[in-house]
Amino acid sequence: MINSKNILHWFRSNFFAGLAIVLPIIISVGILIWLFGTISGLTDTLLFFLPKEWTHRDNGTGPVYWYWSLVSLVASILIICATGNLVRYYIGKKLFLIFENAILRIPLLNKIYSTIKQINEAFTSTKKSSFKQVVLCEFPRKGIYSVGFITGDSHKAFSNHTTDNLISVFVPTTPNPTTGFIVLVPEQELIKLDMSVSEGIKFIITLGSVSPEIDSDEIKIAQLPPIKELK
Repeated sequence: MINSKNILHWFRSNFFAGLAIVLPIIISVGILIWLFGTISGLTDTLLFFLPKEWTHRDNGTGPVYWYWSLVSLVASILIICATGNLVRYYIGKKLFLIFENAILRIPLLNKIYSTIKQINEAFTSTKKSSFKQVVLCEFPRKGIYSVGFITGDSHKAFSNHTTDNLISVFVPTTPNPTTGFIVLVPEQELIKLDMSVSEGIKFIITLGSVSPEIDSDEIKIAQLPPIKELK
């Protein structure tokens, strides 16, 4: 006689085992399709110079054909690359400054643009405004450590009120690292981590499930005894 409990246990264990494999694939494909649909909705405007009868279904009254959306997406990527190459030169930089100054003169739009630009520079730039070092700091209280990024050194305006050299640290929230807290931490209380900024951001975005791996070769080298000098 078949035991209903064994069947239920078999079904449940295999279902969750299969779900663990299939669900990430379904979510990844779904996100990819969503991203393509969202981005193509913006890039499809590049097809304005073509007759809609060519690019749209139902003789121009329906949605865009997927292959034309792909063409517009590739075209937008090429335009971005061309823009990036142009701003490397003097004329391109001047044109960009003129365009940027025009945006900064528009109320409300200038605030949005400035905020987005600062966030973008913080995560991608190699300039002084970008994240410098991944650290551990005791936040939000003693005994609990949070991953943060050093954003500035030696803030005298604040350090003059204390006996410590205060370092500004950005502690991002998860899974959205563009928001978080700015904390001023004494330099001696920071623990600097041997990981890149991109690895630190990846750790936060993945809710801590993906952490940087330590190279086993480095560990072996670190454990080797020092080489004795030949006499």
